[in-house]
Amino acid sequence: MASPPISLSHFTLPLLIYHLLLLLNPISSLNITTLLSPYPDLSDFSALLSTTSVAADLSSRSSLTLLAVPNPFLRSSTLHLPSSTPLSDVLRYHVLLEYVSFPDLLRLPPSGRLITTLFQTTGRASNNLGSVNITRDPTTNSLTVLSPSLYSPSNSTVLSLIKSIPYTLTILTLSSLLIPSDSDLTASETRPLLGLNITKALIDGHNFNVAVSMLIASGVLSELEQDEGGAGITLFIPTDDAFSDLSIPASFQSLPADKKTVVLKFHVLHSYYPLGSLESIVNPVQPTLATEDMGAGSFTLNISRVNGSVAISTGIVQAGVTQTVFDENPVAIFGISKVLLPKEIFGKNPNNGKDGSESAQPPVSVASAPEFNGPSVDLPAPTGFREEIKSGAGKCGVWRPFLAFCCIGLYLLV
Repeated sequence: MASPPISLSHFTLPLLIYHLLLLLNPISSLNITTLLSPYPDLSDFSALLSTTSVAADLSSRSSLTLLAVPNPFLRSSTLHLPSSTPLSDVLRYHVLLEYVSFPDLLRLPPSGRLITTLFQTTGRASNNLGSVNITRDPTTNSLTVLSPSLYSPSNSTVLSLIKSIPYTLTILTLSSLLIPSDSDLTASETRPLLGLNITKALIDGHNFNVAVSMLIASGVLSELEQDEGGAGITLFIPTDDAFSDLSIPASFQSLPADKKTVVLKFHVLHSYYPLGSLESIVNPVQPTLATEDMGAGSFTLNISRVNGSVAISTGIVQAGVTQTVFDENPVAIFGISKVLLPKEIFGKNPNNGKDGSESAQPPVSVASAPEFNGPSVDLPAPTGFREEIKSGAGKCGVWRPFLAFCCIGLYLLV
């Protein structure tokens, strides 16, 4: 007996389309007070975010972790809040400029991890004191958040996970307010930027000594700091460890000065991209400052999302964003795990010099790179990458004989 045909009402189809659109469209902006509204114990913290305009600052950002303080803990903490410390900066100190999932936190090393906060972007935090250090007790898995200052004025314990929107927002609760150390209280909140002090931002970020010295010596840093117009700039700065782990250090160091300058400019986009924009970038192939010097279509970077982190591929090496060093329109600076080696110079058949006399270096294979075992926010290597390659190769092996058989059959029929 045939089954009766399935019919859809006039309301069912539009409803299905509506839900499908909800699934396909990511969150375009964060309304943090709306997200906190179902939690009465966070009403005071939510109100402070609104009255200080910090909530409005967050609406245009993504990939954040909010450290909220429940009402009872907040009321006791504000009693000890220094009168000279702006409340807005205290609240900015509770906004981490990275999406950190709860499983990521449980994989932290006992020594902890330094994460940049929104307070760092104001320019009122000296050195790296606009960051927080999150540590984990390996025996109890308890998490503590504290200032990186030697004599931290406060620390707090993570109480619970409240909400998680994958790759966009994590909300955690703390046992007390965090007070930033050594903030520049003489600086006005409304003070305009006097210029792009990239040098100071990198020195304050630490672990970028090699990159800073090379950028200064080449004159690239001075050029960037004078470029205040246009669409802004985004810098990907390798850490000192990235230079130490350079796969072909001899070839890199032996490059002539003009080629080193090209490689350094290869690490800069001539547009301002905060972390959230990088994670949802529409066109993954991005020209660099080196592209402007060397010609359209050359020296481009491929930016994508791999296992929840931003991955940057040059065609022969893949790096990932490890930290946000500075982020304030029109400048974004990110620390990355590897030196970006352009294929035009370090590929199989590089065009290193006009006479072609410089020797070519074999490409660095992403698939052969060692796997990363740390938390996903710390720039994981693409898990399963090798398996995907093998799987693709296996499929090609099956289809080739089949296609050959079809071609022979067609030939015989004709």
